[in-house]
Amino acid sequence: MANVILKNLSKKFKEVTAVDNVNIEIKDKEFAVLVGPSGCGKTTTLRAIAGLEEATSGEIYIGDRLVNDVQPKDRDIAMVFQNYALYPHMDVYNNMAFGLKLRKFPKKEIDQRVQEAAEILGIENLLKRKPKQLSGGQRQRVAVGRAIVRKPKVFLFDEPLSNLDAKLRVAMRAEISKLHRRLEATIIYVTHDQVEAMTMATRIFIMNEGRVHQIGAPLEVYRKPNNKFVAGFIGSPAMNFIDSKIVKENGDYFIDAESFKVKAPQAFYSKIADYAGKEVIFGVRPEDLHDKQFISQITPSALNTINTKAEVIEPLGAEIFIYLTCGKHSIIGKMDSRTQIEVDQNMEAVLDMEKTHIFDPKTLLVIV
Repeated sequence: MANVILKNLSKKFKEVTAVDNVNIEIKDKEFAVLVGPSGCGKTTTLRAIAGLEEATSGEIYIGDRLVNDVQPKDRDIAMVFQNYALYPHMDVYNNMAFGLKLRKFPKKEIDQRVQEAAEILGIENLLKRKPKQLSGGQRQRVAVGRAIVRKPKVFLFDEPLSNLDAKLRVAMRAEISKLHRRLEATIIYVTHDQVEAMTMATRIFIMNEGRVHQIGAPLEVYRKPNNKFVAGFIGSPAMNFIDSKIVKENGDYFIDAESFKVKAPQAFYSKIADYAGKEVIFGVRPEDLHDKQFISQITPSALNTINTKAEVIEPLGAEIFIYLTCGKHSIIGKMDSRTQIEVDQNMEAVLDMEKTHIFDPKTLLVIV
């Protein structure tokens, strides 16, 4: 396996900049996930690594080798696509073996590699079937198996689970994670689904508008976002953003949103002191908003409690999503399923202030 380094990588399509001066290093044996909304440049970046798109500028290294001018077939990578790209007239065995046959591998070695990959993926009993006889999950396993038999330096996955139903996506996430551990492979995985990124990656690379906004372990990025975009993209449901003002009273700092006023944690004071009297964006995740009736770890008080009204209720079994209004503000809470509130009823919602964030409204960078 090998590391992958991108230095000042840019890709333009006429006047459109799809990838804008990206600098990242993906470590050997790492499971790296490029995640972001549609059009953020993640797939173009992956295709540039694969050699399917020519970089406008910058350098691409696989291992210690500069590969900008190396043909895709010679880059020692294997790619798994969203649409599987299986040959319909070939059975599973020959789909998996086809690339090795083109490279003139001995028949015995081809058979050994295919059988090993089939065993890893649990598809030994499917080797004689045609793709039309397979389910979506089985086809995806075959596509992955075709990559495994190559024994490449780097595996590239381009949104491989997006065509599967929700239940199968969950199962395949676990399968690909187990596969990574078993193969000790370098994997670069592209997705727009932040749940896939959070659950599978050793590190995630969050992209938007062709640029990398933050790199880090999933929980690190979740807990300490660099800016408003990252904070809103990572987490489901998305973080609530509330236009507010920092107010200083008797040596303490408060977040005043007109409809409510809550006290900032003392740990915030040094970072928000310069914003006293200024506008800010107050961010609170839905899971850090609690029904006052069902809370144990936080002590409710007038300094962290807001009065809200329920507009929409979505029970999900273990938890419940409640869409609330507080004056002119609309917020969503991800709460304990024991909550008995009904539509149009009032609720006292307690904020876990230690986990909230404050953003600069001009730069959109995190203040704290």
